[in-house]
Amino acid sequence: MLSNQLHVGHKVAGCVLFLSFLHIKFAAGSSGRDSQSQDDMHVIHNNQLDLREIVFVIQSQSNSFHVRQADGRRADLLKQAHSLTEKAPLVLLLHTLSDNEGDWSILPLLPYLSHSFGKNSSWFVFLEEETNVKLTKLLQVLAKFDKNKEWFLGKSLHDVESTIIHHYAFAENPSVFKYPDFAAAWALSIPLVVRLANKVRDEPLKSDFTIDLKHEVALFIWDGGKGPRLTAVPELCTEPDDSPQALHCATTLGSELPMCGEAVNKEDIFVAVKTCGKFHSERVPVIKKTWEKDALFLEYYSDHADASIPTINLGVPNTERGHCGKTFAILQRFLSSAVPNTKWLLVVDDDTLIRMVFSREAVVRLLNSGCKCYSNDAPDDMVLGMCLNALGLPVTHSPLFHQARPEDYARDFLAHQVPISFHKHWNIDPVAVFNKWLRDDLRAKPSDGLHRGSKTEL
Repeated sequence: MLSNQLHVGHKVAGCVLFLSFLHIKFAAGSSGRDSQSQDDMHVIHNNQLDLREIVFVIQSQSNSFHVRQADGRRADLLKQAHSLTEKAPLVLLLHTLSDNEGDWSILPLLPYLSHSFGKNSSWFVFLEEETNVKLTKLLQVLAKFDKNKEWFLGKSLHDVESTIIHHYAFAENPSVFKYPDFAAAWALSIPLVVRLANKVRDEPLKSDFTIDLKHEVALFIWDGGKGPRLTAVPELCTEPDDSPQALHCATTLGSELPMCGEAVNKEDIFVAVKTCGKFHSERVPVIKKTWEKDALFLEYYSDHADASIPTINLGVPNTERGHCGKTFAILQRFLSSAVPNTKWLLVVDDDTLIRMVFSREAVVRLLNSGCKCYSNDAPDDMVLGMCLNALGLPVTHSPLFHQARPEDYARDFLAHQVPISFHKHWNIDPVAVFNKWLRDDLRAKPSDGLHRGSKTEL
């Protein structure tokens, strides 16, 4: 979890919505991509698909860094369109379409998208802020599919083994179900959007929380076999844009992670580790062997004071389910004179390789609001989410924080990332996981092609 003050480097947003039949003039020769070949122009003018039939939806966030990223992505799409034709596509920024923070999950917005933009369109194309799009190639790809039929297109991912983050779906053969990698962009034909919009209107969504959106979107569309499965499109890629393998791709990723500002110093971060007596000898040693040395200010909080670690007893008994009472006690201690006055609080479970981040201002506003746990064993993440939502403090999302083990994610999904964290030590060697995925001196490769070194998301 990230407060709205934290600039974390992997997602998008945009502040102003341009309904982009605007014709923007660009100086010739301003970049190497300004001039399109005659072949590209021929494709555009002879293609049965008009650019104005595509509605692009950038999956954006309201954080200022992501606003800039989304604006840049939109500007690139419009620039390409203008160099090809005067028929500009519509480019929407997801976070501007609704005041409801939950609508980042896309499905609740389908009735609005269908009603507002469906009549004059053929496709909705969803993309992330890091998704580079080659418009000419994308038009060629979409033109292969009958726009009057239901289509769900994307780069397909699948589970190697059944996983808790997907509620152990398709446990007998998890690889049979395909879901899209959002980083490669994904597309829905208008007939499918219309039917899904009617479904959302007629049948309220069954859950008010989301664990893995891309998988849940695919399940909702498939609808137990009543709807289409994902059609894999090889031209929708997550290859680095400067890779030879990207020549056939309609979408790619940048070869550099965007810098969202100067890295936060160790002196500005206080780390709080949640543990309990029964895990002192099992989990705490893993932290000490891996990332503890990187934290300047760190305390362990437990239901038992152990001077050998040391741990601090906050007076909150250990609970088997949620840990809301302990988390709120940590928030209160963070604002007290008992710990160093730092700008950031990082809260970590003892089996996390790391977790939630708060700015000091977010903690101050949270506690001053009077928001509190309804019980010590309430789920702290959900209570915090509800409190922050009530305060109008949006949580900035980064897909580099992971709530499960590397084994629980599709290999192609992790291949183009530089992960920040993983969770759970069940049936793995956590030290080996740390050394493979999270050690800064081994960070040169997510996929051996992206030039992404040490993490500077904070």
